[in-house]
Amino acid sequence: MLTANVVLHPDFTIGKTDPRLFGAFAEHLGRCVYGGMFEPGHPKADAKGFRLDVLELVRELAPTILRYPGGNFVSGYNWEDGVGPVGDRPRRLDLAWMSTETNAFGTNEFIDWCRLANIEPMLAVNLGTRDADAARNLVEYCNHPGGTHLSDLRKAHGWSKPHAVKFWCLGNEMDGPWQMEAKTATEYARKAVEAAKMMKWIDPTIELAACGSSGRTMPTFGTWEQTVLDHCFDHVEYISLHTYLNNWAGDTAAFLASPDLMDSFIDEVVAIADAVSARRRSSKRIMLSFDEWNVWYRTRRSRTDRVKENWPVAPEILEEVYSMEDALTFGGACVSLLNHADRVKAACLAQLVNAIAPIMTETGGPAWRQTIFYPFAHFSNFGRGHVLKAKIDSPTYSATYYDPRGAEELTYPIPAVPTLKLAAVHDPEAKSLTLFALNRSLDSEMTLKVTAKDFSALSVTECLEMHDGDLKAANTKANPNRIRPKPLQGVTVKSQQVTATLAPASWNVIRLGATK
Repeated sequence: MLTANVVLHPDFTIGKTDPRLFGAFAEHLGRCVYGGMFEPGHPKADAKGFRLDVLELVRELAPTILRYPGGNFVSGYNWEDGVGPVGDRPRRLDLAWMSTETNAFGTNEFIDWCRLANIEPMLAVNLGTRDADAARNLVEYCNHPGGTHLSDLRKAHGWSKPHAVKFWCLGNEMDGPWQMEAKTATEYARKAVEAAKMMKWIDPTIELAACGSSGRTMPTFGTWEQTVLDHCFDHVEYISLHTYLNNWAGDTAAFLASPDLMDSFIDEVVAIADAVSARRRSSKRIMLSFDEWNVWYRTRRSRTDRVKENWPVAPEILEEVYSMEDALTFGGACVSLLNHADRVKAACLAQLVNAIAPIMTETGGPAWRQTIFYPFAHFSNFGRGHVLKAKIDSPTYSATYYDPRGAEELTYPIPAVPTLKLAAVHDPEAKSLTLFALNRSLDSEMTLKVTAKDFSALSVTECLEMHDGDLKAANTKANPNRIRPKPLQGVTVKSQQVTATLAPASWNVIRLGATK
């Protein structure tokens, strides 16, 4: 039996979680939009073609902001193709996913879907094949009240009120050779700064995220962020980060350790951003938008493989089936995001439906929850508040994480992985304290002892665990509830100490009534 001790105090905080931390991502990729969010003619679709069964699950998942339309897709997207009468919209070859794009779902449908789901829209502009002029025109179309060609065009299309989109992404992964019209850091930065200027001249209230490097494994990482921010510092509020965790090596212990590399990644980007600020002697702090993150490795495909499929519409690609093991690593990533709430102010789970997603559907059939659905729902529903600085005394283990996705195969030795990965969120208004605890030991129970100093009237309100003897078990259409949270028994509170027993390889959520 392992033992981990944690000390918390309500006055020692990391930061308050921004509502945008709990975001998601929808790209024109496979069946994410067509056959997922949008399926006219489905028995559970509304008059606009939105699947209401999917919307019901989305509301349970509780994402707060949704990034659209990409992703790789946006670097070749003409936003004008996706507005106006649907029958007049062109069909295009999508070079990102080697598919045929019908454009039946576009910007206005996306806004309507977000309003129905009570989610803030986040739009990305194409800085690959398009330019700053197209970007500022999209802002005018979406956000200007009226009296100009583009704002009146929106009205003529049936949307009389401005969409008032506040969060915009300046392109996507522009250092990636897989990207349409990939760029050097300076090439991208010059285009981004001019787009940012004009977009904010149209609407000074918007917030902008510049592209960071498309991954920590990229040879451009670090110098890219520095160059981009040297140019864009005065015009943007955020720099983006992307990462996908994997178990290519088949090493579960290392896989469960991999969220700790997210912590390092965040710290490194913060250091780069603050160095740019320091050189300018500026008090401004660039915040982080971790606008693509997930577990993803089984369904990666080469462009050659996609070409062979002869330009299908909404093909069944990237439909990762998530296991119990994946859900544990995913939960660890949620903890990493919470524990950087001071600087990570927006984040987007990639993606929302079908393509590497927590929600799966059958075209024409049912929808169900994948295993990763539950940690995200816990994170989003219970992670609102002040993240506390937890002093953790935990056993450790060593691991070596393998990641072949960069220019060369990389390994990351992690010499001292805490067996307990934990975040604590205090909501003083709700008088609650929530503990998110991952036991990364594969074979040992853990006694968790949490001393919550200066909290009074601690009481257990709800305790949940995800644990299964088969770490490869998954949810399917035939068995959609194979993996789901169950009550965590035996959690006790005595004075200011909370004690729980965590199963091996388990994700746990302990919710407490707590008064400071």
